[in-house]
Amino acid sequence: MRLLTNLTNYIMSLTILQAIEPMPNSEFTPMLAALQASIDVVAKLRDPEGGCPWDLAQTSESLTPYIIEEAYEAVHAIRGGDRAAIISELGDLLLQVILQAQLASEAGQFTLTEVAQSLSEKLIRRHPHVFGNVRVADVAEVQANWAQIKAIEQGKTTELLSDKLSSYAEKLPPLTAAMKISNRAAEIGFEWESVDGVWAKFEEELGEFKEALATPDTAHQQAELGDLLFTVVNLARWFKLDPESGLSGTNQRFIDRIQQMEQYIDRPLTDYSIAELETLWQQAKQRLAKDR
Repeated sequence: MRLLTNLTNYIMSLTILQAIEPMPNSEFTPMLAALQASIDVVAKLRDPEGGCPWDLAQTSESLTPYIIEEAYEAVHAIRGGDRAAIISELGDLLLQVILQAQLASEAGQFTLTEVAQSLSEKLIRRHPHVFGNVRVADVAEVQANWAQIKAIEQGKTTELLSDKLSSYAEKLPPLTAAMKISNRAAEIGFEWESVDGVWAKFEEELGEFKEALATPDTAHQQAELGDLLFTVVNLARWFKLDPESGLSGTNQRFIDRIQQMEQYIDRPLTDYSIAELETLWQQAKQRLAKDR
């Protein structure tokens, strides 16, 4: 209860100027100038007089697929470790933020300034152990405080588990959401006693999926497929594996092998029999293994 009271008082009294010190002009000016240039470019693209027809045709809703696409491309660049690619893809992601703010500003809704201010205020509020006098022992306590502060901001005394799980399901890709839902449920004790229980659940769900496939009920088949995939995600969690990374790696290996096959053939893949394709596949697999 004391923590709740302290956090409430902290949130009510906090201001950005009290929490942070200004950046030195030597660092501040080039960064602001570069950001302002990007903002000006986007404003020009959206200018009814001489702007870009494509940009002028966009709406906040029409641009949302690009936010997701650019986020994934930024993640891919970061995983690849290519400095130039990371800079480029983060720039593309920043463009989506600036574009959304530009459209909102034109409609009189909000500005990029408000977006940045909201972000700073939120980060400061939710890190009282950095910007205030709250003490924490470990990462788990930081996460617990974050959740409690967020609940206070939303006018709740605590954050319901179902609300958090619903947020994951609504806002994240299904595989990412499944992992987060599984993790959060385990944190509150909704968990198997050992990994043997997870394997048993996997066998159960696999059997039910096979049974569903023997029926004409597509909705039932989809439901059982989902149950099976969710159990696989739970297995990944137990073995501290990342299902997103695992599936991403498999996708790339499949593409690499197809690419290898195409390098050693003289006609389209569709002209080969399944037996020939299997031979080409195994040869491609062996060549890639030697290159590693």
